[in-house]
Amino acid sequence: MDRWNTSITVTEFIFVGFPTLCRYGPLLFICLFLVYVFTIAGNVVIFVVVRLDSRLHTPMYFFISVLAFLEIWYTAVTVPKMLINLLVARKSIGVTSCLLQTYFFHSLGASECYLLTTMAYDRYLAICQPLHYPSIMTPKMTIKLIVICFTLGFLCPITEVILISRLPFCGSNEIQHIFCDFPPLLSLACTDTFNNVLADFVINSFIILVTFTFIMISYIRIILAILKIKTSDGRIKAFSTCVSHLTVVLLFFTCIVFMYVRLTKSYSLYYDRVLAVIYSVLTPILNPIIYSLRNKEIRLAFRRTLCSK
Repeated sequence: MDRWNTSITVTEFIFVGFPTLCRYGPLLFICLFLVYVFTIAGNVVIFVVVRLDSRLHTPMYFFISVLAFLEIWYTAVTVPKMLINLLVARKSIGVTSCLLQTYFFHSLGASECYLLTTMAYDRYLAICQPLHYPSIMTPKMTIKLIVICFTLGFLCPITEVILISRLPFCGSNEIQHIFCDFPPLLSLACTDTFNNVLADFVINSFIILVTFTFIMISYIRIILAILKIKTSDGRIKAFSTCVSHLTVVLLFFTCIVFMYVRLTKSYSLYYDRVLAVIYSVLTPILNPIIYSLRNKEIRLAFRRTLCSK
């Protein structure tokens, strides 16, 4: 089909995915399904345990519970459709549904960027300004910060979605990806997309690079403050509260920087799809592992919750 044939208007898209792995569809379905179940169950456990255990009613664990709640919806936007596509021959999605999936995926991703930044600020106050921490990070302030994170997150992708919704799709309807996203959709448009690429670059650079820079500055100051602690036990205790958060930050931001902060429609199509699997499927499953298996307080709270039941 001639992708520039303007007499044809695309009404649906077809996911190409990983064509060389089509024969392993049922096996991949089982693997992805188990990963998805573990991701949902792990994040639900973290959210419920933090909400039920009064000893975890602190700003740090409140932000962790909100992150777990966000990850539940972040994976729900893409993974269920990916599971269905592994079992059906025709991997299609309507244009409107595709745009909605793209919007919510980026809204939740942007919200996570802002939330991780807020968590870094919380750790900075707790370690670098411990005397002022209770008066600054009050319950009312934590709620305000969460509202700001989600409000900014859901506002940021609106411009990109509006711009891409106005593009004509009149040729090939095969998305060289595993879910709907801006780069693969732009590659299908039968018109010049420079303005879209530029808008994506500016918006994503602002969201990703600004938040990541703020997080790194916070942790540099945290590390400098920790090094000034005289006792080794004090240094270990202070640093242990930040290791898990910093691990999540590096995993999440490394992938999205390479994926979205660029002035081209796409790099290698295979490269994009592999990165998509990492930041949309593997990163959310690591949060329950990092925050439950590595966090002594959450493990103890989980045991107390089970015993009380």
